[in-house]
Amino acid sequence: MEQQLELIREQQKETWNKFSGGWHKWNDLTMDWLKPMGDEIIRLLNLKADDVVLDVAAGTGEPGLTIATQVRAGKVIITDLAENMLAIARQNAEEQGIKNIETIACDVCELPFADNTFDKVSCRFGFMFFPDMQLAAQEIVRVLKPGGKIATAVWAGPEKNFWITAIMSTVGQHLQLPPPPPGAPGMFRCAQPGFMAGVFQQAGLKNITETEISGKLNVSNINGYWIFMNEVAAPVVAALSKIDDVLKEKIKGEVYELVNKKYPHGEIAIDSTALIIQGEK
Repeated sequence: MEQQLELIREQQKETWNKFSGGWHKWNDLTMDWLKPMGDEIIRLLNLKADDVVLDVAAGTGEPGLTIATQVRAGKVIITDLAENMLAIARQNAEEQGIKNIETIACDVCELPFADNTFDKVSCRFGFMFFPDMQLAAQEIVRVLKPGGKIATAVWAGPEKNFWITAIMSTVGQHLQLPPPPPGAPGMFRCAQPGFMAGVFQQAGLKNITETEISGKLNVSNINGYWIFMNEVAAPVVAALSKIDDVLKEKIKGEVYELVNKKYPHGEIAIDSTALIIQGEK
């Protein structure tokens, strides 16, 4: 892997290790929020009881742990760059009494598995952060058995994801944030309809489908939303770290106003939308 991509990989590892505590704290909320996307991945994989499944960039363990409950005669290998996230996945598995899983810290672009190892592969919200998405897709296809399936979730466009744009658009009104370099990892890197299908097709997959799935971030109140986003959303924390406390409070007030205007009755369940893409080897 070239030096620039290695640097991106190490930055990603550092970021997700750093935010593992927030993801642990908010695990119930985030898993409820992202469950529709995980459920659609699982539906598309058409799991068999004895499948051996790879869950890539699984973070704190989903959808791999749910998959493990459906492949009782099989096994799920849960992988992520960040060992701190995988430690939470192991804890979650233990609390749920799930035994047929194994966690391995590794890079999707250099998977430590033999060719044709897995019946199915899942990847929920990983591709947009991979340094080299095409290489990642090729590696996944390499370890997938002939006839095996992969299903992944990526965020749809910003106009369908108010949960993140409420803050980031407000920050952008006050700061001249430089646009990321073309192809750099980012939230909406894979949002263009057909983009991931093209990546899959180039990697040699067939029978590719793309569907849109929505969910709601049920933060209950505006204070919960602000705290949550500052503890789990790396882009938010990175942007706010560049400003002083006075401007941060001003941005906070404007975000509160924006969110309360959209959800005037106080019960805040914020819209989010993802694309689910699946393909077959």
